[in-house]
Amino acid sequence: MSALHDLTALEQGALVAAGDVSPLELVEHHLDRVAGDDVGAFVTVTAEQARERAAAMVRPDDAGPLWGVPSAIKDLHPTAGVRTAFGSAAYADYVPDASDSVVRSLEDAGIVSLGKTATPEFGSPCYTEPEGHPPAVTPWDRTRMAGGSSGGAGAAVAAGLVPVAPGSDGGGSIRIPASCCGLVGFKPSRGRVSGAPMYGDPVGLATPGPLARTVRDAAALLDVLAVRRPGDPYFAPPPAAPFLDACDAEPGPLRIARFVEPVIADVPVDPACRTAWEDASRLLESLGHEVVDVPVPLSRDAVPVFETCWAVLTALSPVPPGREDAIRPLTRWLSERGHAVGGPEFGLAIGAMRRFAAEALTALAAYDAVLTPTLATPPLPVGAIRDDADPAADFEAQKRFTPWTSAWNVTGMPAVSLPLHQTDDGLPVGVMLAGRPAEDAALLSLAAQVEAAAPWHDRRPPGW
Repeated sequence: MSALHDLTALEQGALVAAGDVSPLELVEHHLDRVAGDDVGAFVTVTAEQARERAAAMVRPDDAGPLWGVPSAIKDLHPTAGVRTAFGSAAYADYVPDASDSVVRSLEDAGIVSLGKTATPEFGSPCYTEPEGHPPAVTPWDRTRMAGGSSGGAGAAVAAGLVPVAPGSDGGGSIRIPASCCGLVGFKPSRGRVSGAPMYGDPVGLATPGPLARTVRDAAALLDVLAVRRPGDPYFAPPPAAPFLDACDAEPGPLRIARFVEPVIADVPVDPACRTAWEDASRLLESLGHEVVDVPVPLSRDAVPVFETCWAVLTALSPVPPGREDAIRPLTRWLSERGHAVGGPEFGLAIGAMRRFAAEALTALAAYDAVLTPTLATPPLPVGAIRDDADPAADFEAQKRFTPWTSAWNVTGMPAVSLPLHQTDDGLPVGVMLAGRPAEDAALLSLAAQVEAAAPWHDRRPPGW
């Protein structure tokens, strides 16, 4: 007989809907697992609040499929009444008065948060080693990183502490942990998920999105998150049907572009990552799709422009007065770069990035999807990238580890990492598919078809 955590999020929700399990029983089961967290997934556990909420829940007539299911909130999302540190010692005691749109959407859907998942300082690096907490690690090898910046969310889902969790992605921060942890990580189209109320990214790189063990679970959570709020500066058009329905639709024969050359760094591609990409190409062809080799669509000249925007975004993360010494060397280095950028220079950089994105979108206009590796290597040992003594070297190492993911943040296209491959010693290796702008449903349909042809849900990491 399966344990509750063996079930998908949708299966758990179905048990609640049928009255076979209560939200409180689900919460208690997962809190027992969270109590044994050995993957650095949580920085704050809100056990009593979760129990109280679950015990008081009354299922409404219009409840969605994830009503009553436990999850957790990335520590970048302000959560009313719950310590939210943004991964930084500078905010160690900060408790917001109000929640952001992601938290409100989860609560409105009847999803019960068990606490806050680990993130690096201000969500910047691609590894998750928050101050005062253990690093987030992949449960497939607890000496190796879970990725970042949604590393805590990825570790929590991969270790079965929660069945599904939201992350956020400004340069790969959902897809990187998905690859490291053997999960589905979906970055929605620009404007698909509201950034209310702060709208802290004026460039349009970052978006929340789901981390899950199956494509269907990811689609169901995207249905929860994809809420348009009054005042949103840009938004993707609403889908014709729930994203979950797209997982049951045949994508039809598609033209899929592919390339393996790294976009933002000159780095060799690990043989396991190249094998995963080649195997995925053959799988797509066996499903009736045409796979076409194309040149890298995003110019290498876009890299310094992206870095300028990234540095300014880091500089926009305010540090409480008197806590400046608490921030990490990498954050300080990036902030100093950002503060050195003048207003006109920043405006020109945004304009240049829009033009680079337009060139890439034009080059890919004839294709329904794009296939690349997710990362240049399998998950690295903890500490392999972080370099407090030389933040510039740290930043360059991050680029070498993640040379494809940020391209789709620049273009605003939806993108998903799928856990199609494992190394000989059992480490997960993701492959990435990007879709046409705002066509998230079509990308989910393709991803679900791939999963049906090469299922991965029954894989279990050590200690499951």
